[in-house]
Amino acid sequence: MATPSNHDVETGKGGETHQRVPAKGSHDPEGHLTTNQGIRVSDNQNQLKSGERGPVLLEDFVLREKIFHFDHERIPERIVHARGSAAHGYFELYESLSDISKADLFQRAGEKTPVFTRFSTVAGGAGSVDTPRDVRGFAVKFYTREGNWDLVGNNIPVFFIQDAIKFPDLIHSVKMEADRGFPQAASAHDTFWDFISLMPESTHMIMWAMSDRTIPRSLRTIEGFGVHTFRLVNANGKSTFVKFHWKPKQGLQSTLWDEAVKIAGADPDFHRRDLFEAISRGDYPEWEFGIQAFDQKFADALPFDVLDPTKIIPEEVLPIRIVGRMVLDRWPDNFFAETEQVAYCPANVVPGIDFTNDPLLQGRLFSYLDTQKSRLGTANFHQIPVNAPKCPVMNFQRDGQMQMLQPEGRASYEPNSLDAAGEETGPRECPVTGFKTFEGRAERDEEGDKLRIRPESFADHYSQARLFFRSLAKPEQAHLASALVFELSKVELEHVRTRMLSNLVNVDPDLAGRVAKGLNASVPKASKTAAPVQDLDLSPALRIIGGPRQLVTLEGRTVGILIADGSDAKCVADLVAAVGEAGARPLIIAPRVGGAKMSDGSLRKADAQLAGCPSVMVDAIAVVLSKEGCDMLMNEAAAIQFMMDAFGHLKAIGHTPEAKPLLDKAGVKPDAGVVPADKAFVKAAGTRYWDREPSVRMLA
Repeated sequence: MATPSNHDVETGKGGETHQRVPAKGSHDPEGHLTTNQGIRVSDNQNQLKSGERGPVLLEDFVLREKIFHFDHERIPERIVHARGSAAHGYFELYESLSDISKADLFQRAGEKTPVFTRFSTVAGGAGSVDTPRDVRGFAVKFYTREGNWDLVGNNIPVFFIQDAIKFPDLIHSVKMEADRGFPQAASAHDTFWDFISLMPESTHMIMWAMSDRTIPRSLRTIEGFGVHTFRLVNANGKSTFVKFHWKPKQGLQSTLWDEAVKIAGADPDFHRRDLFEAISRGDYPEWEFGIQAFDQKFADALPFDVLDPTKIIPEEVLPIRIVGRMVLDRWPDNFFAETEQVAYCPANVVPGIDFTNDPLLQGRLFSYLDTQKSRLGTANFHQIPVNAPKCPVMNFQRDGQMQMLQPEGRASYEPNSLDAAGEETGPRECPVTGFKTFEGRAERDEEGDKLRIRPESFADHYSQARLFFRSLAKPEQAHLASALVFELSKVELEHVRTRMLSNLVNVDPDLAGRVAKGLNASVPKASKTAAPVQDLDLSPALRIIGGPRQLVTLEGRTVGILIADGSDAKCVADLVAAVGEAGARPLIIAPRVGGAKMSDGSLRKADAQLAGCPSVMVDAIAVVLSKEGCDMLMNEAAAIQFMMDAFGHLKAIGHTPEAKPLLDKAGVKPDAGVVPADKAFVKAAGTRYWDREPSVRMLA
């Protein structure tokens, strides 16, 4: 395309700007504006009219085509997972899995497979914010040599329901209430909790949804799960059950609820921007790929059914085997063409990967294909570049809306004998390398009469919910209880609140008591259970705080450095260098975006303006102020709030002695996370200070 420097710029009679291809030149096709039919456009600023002030003429095909296309630019958004961000990358296998799977991408250690990964919220629309309390979708499309494999999961390993027939009810309940059209992207309302309180099978998922897992700090610091139990099948036809896991190399990190709310106001695109900027600066997000592989004997010995999508296998019971990694290293060239049009489907599997009889998974195998046709408008959506396999595609499917391929010959069926006439005969099936469905167990529980029934092995709805809550660190338990108080406080129907409390008694009486106290309500009797509630061994791996994936590090994070006129130039330079050496991004923040005049007379440019970059946008702050700068900011509400929020959100605060009056005014009290703005700060900035929390907020 022609660059702006190659344009002639002229002003029209009405003062409008015309950027034009130079009149003198070769006039090659490059750089010429055209219609969709390839016809060059002479004027892109004015409609064709009858006279200067006359009516617009219907024959203006340039106008009609431009407006027509604009009017049809939007396609139906996804009913769920509408708000998403995605990136290209690759999957690299650490070790061969040929012993348990014949899938080609699992055969050769060190081999890389292209992927396209999309993260999303669930409940909100495409225009909602990035940071609501919500499950995050985690969908990966592997472009393998044998075709596309879509691993379509979430950042939580379980789901709300056991049977796909309840999915429409679940989503209808959590979406905006039908009569009033609000709330958007929120579960804190009557219809959701009415449904959940009547669905005890949702209780385990609710524990995760009310935990810090659903208010992540970054998409780069979430786990991913396949949710269901799948099968791996090797070359001999032997089946192994498997659960899939993604573990972030930057560790798990969440926000606080107050912080998430304020981020939504400061930057609705916070997660999308963070992912974009990380990839742009070469700080590529990375996850390790793990599996829990087990046989039928192991499955039969578990105290729950592995086909139940509301259950996990704790890592302490079956450790995760890390077998590969995923690196995201390229942002999409066009958001709509790729992130919006990508079509994932759990039914897209390759030989060596197969399904189980999980009733939620079975329903998803139908639903996704159907919804992509509805959303993208054609059965040929697989021909869109982001959806197209990177291996040969050969079949007898023909025609349909927006058909982009041009098959040759007349072989559009098989069997045929057209080769006898010297014609192309087309592809054929292959029992050797083609996908074969695993036959399954020829046992009584997979045969018999046609039934609409839930197996008794699915009946325990509270034991794993109890396991999850009791495995959390104390601050996480307080956050979960407080989240339940917040959500149920928005529920206007008292009987719904009471019923939910009854269910919580089965999870943990102390939890129910804390929530009831927060609601100023009495603790009711426990609701009736369909199976005895068990006290399972705790799983510390489920924790974020103090868990195996909480990393005390600055790597991949952002440190805000607040400066003003008179700030110590050397101190700022040393901090910037030290933060960078720690693998973090230093962000210079000043009262004016043009920067501040430093102690040595130099001008230090700012990356962000104080009023537009509150401390919720960064992971730690350093306040490098002179007396002059501190005096100036003592009456600046944005500066005081900057300090208050950093302290209230338990972040490390480094400061110069001259900045102390501002910290005092903001209520910042000395503790292990409030340190001088030197090397001690860089060391302190790699974590949050949970011991501070009881002094800054009331928790359930």
